[in-house]
Amino acid sequence: MLNPARSTPELEPIETASRDELRALQLERLKWSLGHAYEHVEHYRRRFDAAGVHPSDLKELTDLGRFPLMTKSDLRENYPFGLFAVPREKVLRIHASSGTTGKPTVVGYTARDLDIWAGLVARSIRAAGGRQGDMVHIAYGYGLFTGGLGAHYGAERLGCTVIPMSGGQTEKQVQLIQDFKPRIIMVTPSYMLVLLEEMVRQGFDPRASSLRIGIFGAEPWTNAMRAEIESASGIDAVDIYGLSEVMGPGVASECVETKDGPVIWEDHFYPEIIDPESGRVLPDGEEGELVFTSLTKEAFPVIRYRTRDLTRLLPPTARSMRRMDKITGRSDDMLIIRGVNLFPTQVEEMILRNPELAPHYQLIITREAHLDALEILVEMREPAWVASTDAQRDAAANALQHHVKAYIGVSATVRVVAPNAIERTAVGKARRVVDQRKRQTV
Repeated sequence: MLNPARSTPELEPIETASRDELRALQLERLKWSLGHAYEHVEHYRRRFDAAGVHPSDLKELTDLGRFPLMTKSDLRENYPFGLFAVPREKVLRIHASSGTTGKPTVVGYTARDLDIWAGLVARSIRAAGGRQGDMVHIAYGYGLFTGGLGAHYGAERLGCTVIPMSGGQTEKQVQLIQDFKPRIIMVTPSYMLVLLEEMVRQGFDPRASSLRIGIFGAEPWTNAMRAEIESASGIDAVDIYGLSEVMGPGVASECVETKDGPVIWEDHFYPEIIDPESGRVLPDGEEGELVFTSLTKEAFPVIRYRTRDLTRLLPPTARSMRRMDKITGRSDDMLIIRGVNLFPTQVEEMILRNPELAPHYQLIITREAHLDALEILVEMREPAWVASTDAQRDAAANALQHHVKAYIGVSATVRVVAPNAIERTAVGKARRVVDQRKRQTV
């Protein structure tokens, strides 16, 4: 865990500002951002006019709720550069989503945007316990995905030594961690589990490694998963949040001294929580869909962008800015099984209650006679698997089946499988859901 004796640098003034000071800065920057988007992006001008609102209508922060919401479909409809608010020649870098469900979503950055991004990621790494001179092993993917390059330039801004490993080549990753002895790793939590498995396979005790801080993001993960990773590796596991449409990693990040939810860097991003169905703005503390408005972005301003991430806003603790709770799921990824709403993270919590079960699982959804059926595949940890009988494995499956039914309300078939039976992700995010329903109805 973090050594409290390491020097703690002074925070930026905004990190300890009063709420009144922060709100005044937000209002000033929000007025600029709305005007910038309206003046330079036809899509926003058209949407604002249709909604009967103008940037000059914003007199206080709550007036933002009068402006139209933005979705990923707006980005795809304006593919590739229709939402840029500066001439393309002033865009220094372009990132894009994978585009697995349609055209990729394209975002751009000016020199000032990149400077702010690097500064916010540096702030995030520092909040996680990173310091100038630390060596940072970056196993987020590089390329059009924002994770690798976002982490890279932020770490360099903080004054860290960067190992730009990217994803994949798991054996080599572990070898370099042993040889270079980085203090920090930045990676998805699911791939961190893969690296920990590889360390054990190579006869290397993860708790004896040089790693002391893991900065994990790019997919939802539970506090139970945090405990699993920390126990196996002896590190502080800290949550970083971001998405390419809003900036990339560094929109929010946990502070290592509290680890009580990512602090939203509210001097650059204004958060709202809305009811996913009605769009109504909800008060702090109520769970709903997270919406962001950028306050300083030049090339690609976003106004009330629906992230689809489900969470709630929490009061400040370690910093002057509000926190967001752990992401419970996504409103567009929520599974409905025979009328019951289900998120993979709920199943993950049930799995990790049993110390014999590993945090590697898949939800397989099929349709039988017009009714949905859920099968949960979950691995048993190697020592338990070797020592167990078929009856004991059946008992573990039955116990998980009971808990899923009792606590989530979903009937499922559970199959406990051998270690490494479920596919691992070499890069990126774990494949938690295999939905075969569409395939069956074709």
